[in-house]
Amino acid sequence: MALLQISEPGQSLDPHARRIAVGIDLGTTHSLVASVRNGVAECLPDEKGRVILPSVVRYLADSKRQIGWDAVENTAQDTADVLAGNAMATNTISSVKRLMGRGMNDIANADKLPYVIAPSGTASSTGMVKISTLHGDKSPVEVSAEILATLRHRAEDSFADDLYGAVITVPAYFDDAQRQATKDAAQLAGINVLRLINEPTAAAIAYGLDNSAEGVYAVYDLGGGTFDISILRLSKGVFEVMATGGDSALGGDDYDRALADLILAQTGLVASTAQDKAAIKQLAREVKEMLSATDSVAARAAMALGNADFSIQNTAFEQVTASLTNRTMQAVRKVLRDAKLTKDEIKGVVMVGGSTRMPQVQRAVAEFFGKAPLNNLNPDEVVALGAAIQANQLAGNRTGDAAQDDMLLLDVIPLSLGIETMGGLVERIVPRNQTIPTAMAQDFTTYQDGQTALALHVVQGERDLVADCRSLARFELRGIPPMVAGAARIRVTFTVDADGLLQVEAKEQISGVEAAITVKPSYGLSDEQIAQMLQDSFGTAEQDMQARSLAEARLDADRMILATRSALKADGALLTKEEQGVIERLIDGVKQAKESNATAALIESATKNLANGTEAFAAERMNAGIQKALSGKNIETV
Repeated sequence: MALLQISEPGQSLDPHARRIAVGIDLGTTHSLVASVRNGVAECLPDEKGRVILPSVVRYLADSKRQIGWDAVENTAQDTADVLAGNAMATNTISSVKRLMGRGMNDIANADKLPYVIAPSGTASSTGMVKISTLHGDKSPVEVSAEILATLRHRAEDSFADDLYGAVITVPAYFDDAQRQATKDAAQLAGINVLRLINEPTAAAIAYGLDNSAEGVYAVYDLGGGTFDISILRLSKGVFEVMATGGDSALGGDDYDRALADLILAQTGLVASTAQDKAAIKQLAREVKEMLSATDSVAARAAMALGNADFSIQNTAFEQVTASLTNRTMQAVRKVLRDAKLTKDEIKGVVMVGGSTRMPQVQRAVAEFFGKAPLNNLNPDEVVALGAAIQANQLAGNRTGDAAQDDMLLLDVIPLSLGIETMGGLVERIVPRNQTIPTAMAQDFTTYQDGQTALALHVVQGERDLVADCRSLARFELRGIPPMVAGAARIRVTFTVDADGLLQVEAKEQISGVEAAITVKPSYGLSDEQIAQMLQDSFGTAEQDMQARSLAEARLDADRMILATRSALKADGALLTKEEQGVIERLIDGVKQAKESNATAALIESATKNLANGTEAFAAERMNAGIQKALSGKNIETV
């Protein structure tokens, strides 16, 4: 007799088998891979014991390439190759994360990059940028895939087994294009993505479980290319994100750039070539790291046109980067407002990212919250460790630790989602900081009689007018049965998955006609737009309210004119010529108010006058309708 093997739903058939799942922190300056072993999350080292992998790829002749430490150590060779005429471009690619999902028009300071992007004819403002290499033009997705593949091989070598899947972290403020580009890179690297989670959330998981923390915590995440601030409530294994914010165009690279400019200004040198730009960037990073431990650094800058010694004081560095630090604290204030909390209600601030080691950052956070930030976990590793814990859970592995095995993660979307309505207005369907995954719906109707199709425009942002928000997608719902205006019932449903990616569906409820679209990334959004969406919504709130009121008043006026014209056409015979003349003059009054630069109040007043002036006509139409319905019937029949 054969025996059946019984297992829990979603678990391995072999109770002793373990799926190899990892957490990957794909960072701007460096990346890590971690996994849960013997119930403990730990970062996986390479053959030399190093857990950090520099996010650098160097392309060589004969289709060869170097990744990570090898690429960093041999960067100088690029300079020699170019000067010797053996190469046509700088082939060492770093900080590629800042180019993920970005178009040519989105890249700030492109002239200061140590490699060539978007050569003529390979990219446009609506496509993701390309990078020139000896292997041809490479997209940021392809370069990131090289880094991810290296981490996958490290994990498989560590366990001598194939990788089941990975949780990959992204900045909380990554938009749909950037998230989708990250998933594409993982697929190209042969990795099954179990989930994308936000970096601050991953850090909170690692900190909360490691310290058995409960209460409301802020996660201040300053990485190489992005800044995120999230407020989370930790309670008995539940990690609830209350609000998130940040700046996707601010990170340690910007501090490096400011310090590089300071060094060049002090020495009088000029970074004239791509190799000079790479050299001064690397020098600035090294000086920045030394300034985190000492008050002054003396070094030597070597450029193609000359060399010079210099000395940098920490006070000078802090002065030229003060505006960058202030930008992070502005985002902190906004996210506290979103969470409806005061800084005194924050139990602790978890510091994430190597850039948080800078003394000015530590001091700014401590002064604002009135308490020393939490640094007891390695800020470089904490994100990967949290992602590993989530990956282990999603893979169905059990550790025996109830807090870890039963953990519940409640993340949020950073920016509101909605559709365009008449008058160029935004109707929000999913508000920002809504917990995901989620599905939210709203009913709409047609504007004109006999309308058989509806164009839907999906947008993202916090402003009231479509022109001030980001366009995500457009699609059409066709085949609506002809009905009078307002009779159709069209339900629009927004579904946001656990990765923060969106699907929109529209269905006419009476006929069952439906259409749907999975929102694909639009690469034309600038980093500055993402970072300023919330800022604009605060700074222009009164202006937006006035614009919305005016648009709504004009829309109501159009509806009233249309309804009145339709009634006159159908039952104008019920009125005398004088009565018709009065109504026509009232209609003209509404038109004049709408077409002039009148305020919303004046348009509303004219519309109200028309509504009042047609009340008697509406009553006559109702009476005539009742008489027609009762004609030829007796009281018993009724």
